[in-house]
Amino acid sequence: MTDNVNKSRRTLLLSTGAVGAIGAGFAAVPFLKSWLPSERAKAAGGPVKADVSKVEPGQMINILWRGQPVFVVNRTPKQLDVLESLNGKLKDPTSESSVQPAYVDNINRSIKENLLVVVGICTHLGCSPKYYPDLVPQTFDAEWKGGFFCPCHNSRFDISGRVFAGSPASRNLDIPPYTFLDENTIEIGNDGEQA
Repeated sequence: MTDNVNKSRRTLLLSTGAVGAIGAGFAAVPFLKSWLPSERAKAAGGPVKADVSKVEPGQMINILWRGQPVFVVNRTPKQLDVLESLNGKLKDPTSESSVQPAYVDNINRSIKENLLVVVGICTHLGCSPKYYPDLVPQTFDAEWKGGFFCPCHNSRFDISGRVFAGSPASRNLDIPPYTFLDENTIEIGNDGEQA
């Protein structure tokens, strides 16, 4: 009879343990899933598409990617023509110490000559520079040839986002990975076939 009681007790303990283990598994799944990033967090870090067909020459649009502004500028031929003449005034004219993909390693720092895609955060202390497209004297630069000016600490960047010598910013504006999905659509945060 003691053997029967022990078997019943053993069966009860085993079945209770099995049910407890299954219950712990069901309880662990939502707990572990809570560690995964939310859909909103995934979207914030994922690639962003933008239609650039309506950006007129000389204009800039601002796109939010990973919580930071990305400037897309449709540069005019006049703006592009002055780039070579600025090389002697820049800290890093050939973008050797820049944060940028290899496929934009040119004076324009872009895939398409006229379209600049650049992170709109100053490389000095993280302010957002303002876009000054006109090739006219400005209060901060009597020989201004278009580009970006950061009013926080007076860093100046040309129309390719290259930093001028004498600016507090240590390097050129960063270029994010991007690709053209078609003639009018870019995807920021994805190299596509460019890599």
